[in-house]
Amino acid sequence: MNLNLKNKVIIITGGTKGIGAGISKMISEEGGIPVFIGRGKDAGQELLNSLQTKGLKGFFIQGDISKLEDCKRIVEASVKKFGSIYGLVNNAGRNDGIGLKDGTPEQFKASLNDNLYHYYNMAHLCLSYLIKSKGSIVNISSKTALTGQGNTSAYAAAKGAQLAMTREWAVELLKYSIRVNAIIPAEVFTPMYKNWIETFDNPVEKVKTITEKIPFENRMTTEEEIAKTAAFLLSDASSHTTGQHIFVDGGYVHLDRSLNTLNN
Repeated sequence: MNLNLKNKVIIITGGTKGIGAGISKMISEEGGIPVFIGRGKDAGQELLNSLQTKGLKGFFIQGDISKLEDCKRIVEASVKKFGSIYGLVNNAGRNDGIGLKDGTPEQFKASLNDNLYHYYNMAHLCLSYLIKSKGSIVNISSKTALTGQGNTSAYAAAKGAQLAMTREWAVELLKYSIRVNAIIPAEVFTPMYKNWIETFDNPVEKVKTITEKIPFENRMTTEEEIAKTAAFLLSDASSHTTGQHIFVDGGYVHLDRSLNTLNN
């Protein structure tokens, strides 16, 4: 299937590692121009080098999108370099464990700044260019918005708000033919996820207890599977899809996780 992404400029926040890096690679492989954003220079340069070695396109901008001035600089640099923006993937964020009992109001507010506000800021700053290109926005959310997890009030609140904004923006931007959708992953073995797993005394056993509860094939979702869905939602192949929450989670949220006993 031709996704018709050739030479289309797509900004991916948190685009140098994990799910974001997977999306950046997929956009590049489809002929698009991923503009991947990350705080660390090394990861961004490494990704850029790997793409260029394969003869693929990409552009790295180092920045901290929790800061509005960095968001402005990123959008301005993208337009100065390429002249247009076709797509935005809001992806950056981290599950920082700011809970109700152990967190504080100050920590809650800071976590929302790190996980939510830049979704709005980046969409707002890109909007005039997306209107010109009749582009697309994809928000990466999380199962925690719907299932809860425990001890992560701020992250869950941010992820729930992202889903609400997806529907709200889809309505507001109908008249501009801009589509807005969200992807909801569950368990994806990213570098950040790996760091969390390694905090347990027996990480191998912990992974096993998690994958046993994932209905489809009792395995985690891959970064590539998320990336393929993102590329589809950005592309003309999904030209009549907007305001949707797409679950790429092996049935984690909607299927009874006790069903894996039926496979025995």
